[in-house]
Amino acid sequence: MPSETLHLPTPDGRADAFAAFPDDGERHPGVLMYPDGFGIRPVLREMARELAGHGYFVLVPNVFHRHGPAPVIDLPEHIGEEARPAVLARLMPLIEAHTTERVLRDADAYLRFLTARPEVAAGPVAVTGYCIGGLLAMRTASAHPGRVAAVAGFHGPVTADGPDGLHRLLSPITAEVHLGHAASDLTPEALGELNRALDAAGVDHTSEIYPGTVHGFTMSDTDAFDAAALRRHWDRLLPLLERTLAHG
Repeated sequence: MPSETLHLPTPDGRADAFAAFPDDGERHPGVLMYPDGFGIRPVLREMARELAGHGYFVLVPNVFHRHGPAPVIDLPEHIGEEARPAVLARLMPLIEAHTTERVLRDADAYLRFLTARPEVAAGPVAVTGYCIGGLLAMRTASAHPGRVAAVAGFHGPVTADGPDGLHRLLSPITAEVHLGHAASDLTPEALGELNRALDAAGVDHTSEIYPGTVHGFTMSDTDAFDAAALRRHWDRLLPLLERTLAHG
């Protein structure tokens, strides 16, 4: 599976990114994949390659590019519970500095770059994301309703801005949405409130708690990893993309 490290122009400088795509000379639908807070690393490259193998051009940006190329901080090979507090202490200032304004400036640049690639088919794209990347995916879909046909977020804090912020986030979305929540992140009652907000906004969606999971369940380099939940993630994501994106 071909892959490249790319450098994307943004209003705030060049952002490094990882891309994976089929090796068949054809044009394929584009997918913007936002990483979790730990950023681009081997597990994200592996997931991008796996998705690309199903017929997509997958772009994974370094969302913290203002602070340097990925990896922005040193990461252990396995991010276990012992290492997690120190890693998060270094990451939180970067996450807090990544304001909605910055997110939207970057999203526009990422989508322009992705759709201009000669390997990417004409038409709308999909956006997916993990952890904080799930929220970035939703913000991207909200800001670009005509360009994003599908959005998926996994263990993402989509309700982080409260009820008013959630309404502003959801109301512009025209994409089909799938949200896969960790059982440790969202109670059934909170899930019900979120799903009622999705219904009220007219969003075509599935939104569910993945049973027995904790935050970060898709990431095989963490203690949160759940192999069954990762399979469920693919079982939800791949049909979503197949329904909404026309293969070139």
